Amino acid sequence: VQLQASGGGLVQAGGSLRLSCAASGRTFSRTDMGWFRQAAGKEREFVAALDWRSGRTFSADSVKGRFSISRDNAKNMLYLQMNNVKPEDTAVYLCAASEHGINRFNFYFSGRYNFWGQGTQVTVSS
Repeated sequence: VQLQASGGGLVQAGGSLRLSCAASGRTFSRTDMGWFRQAAGKEREFVAALDWRSGRTFSADSVKGRFSISRDNAKNMLYLQMNNVKPEDTAVYLCAASEHGINRFNFYFSGRYNFWGQGTQVTVSS
């Protein structure tokens, strides 16, 4: 699976941004997908994920109510809508795909995802 993230940039606190991830090389509609982020000097952390079978979404507590994950299977695209962004959301955002699937116990574990895009930088100014 090849993943290409885009849509990052500079945004003011309280603003919105939509990240996109183009996928190719695998049956996208039957692949669990996720977004992670990594701030400078910090470890990679889970942001949101989507289970293709149930349509269930998972979100980190830090972004619940502000960020939402969605997909367009016809276009092989994954999205992350970011609303009411905060300076602490500043990071490189990476999209990821899980070949073996995720569930409610492991959706947040980066090791469960074995395909990664190159990341897109999001910078939130205060």
